[in-house]
Amino acid sequence: MNAPPFPIRTECPPGACVCDRDRLLADGGGDMRVLQLTQAEEKKLLQRLENITSLADLRRLQDRMAQQLGIQLTIAPSPHEVRTLRGITILVHEQQGLCRKTRQAIPAAIKKGMDQRPEITYELLDEGGLFAGS
Repeated sequence: MNAPPFPIRTECPPGACVCDRDRLLADGGGDMRVLQLTQAEEKKLLQRLENITSLADLRRLQDRMAQQLGIQLTIAPSPHEVRTLRGITILVHEQQGLCRKTRQAIPAAIKKGMDQRPEITYELLDEGGLFAGS
């Protein structure tokens, strides 16, 4: 196993996750940036996502997650009618080394932040020009 030159996330209990962390470490040729997301760093990230202040802030975090950790997010209104936050699609793309629980926690934190600041949801809906005629 090739250990990266930075502290990495501890492994999940056997059978609890399908992140393929060990295979990523053994391969050595994959994108190991996501392993930098230790449990302490994950808590900080989730806290930051829960406290977003605007859509620009959310997009900035989305870009930083992609650059620093390789985590790809898709955040967009559902193609169907949007009545609540359930109509907002937040998808964390599968990635080798990314824990299943983290993939679930990121969208939950974003929705919590959007729930606290509904104007972010309106900005997201307006990105596609929903309110342009108003």
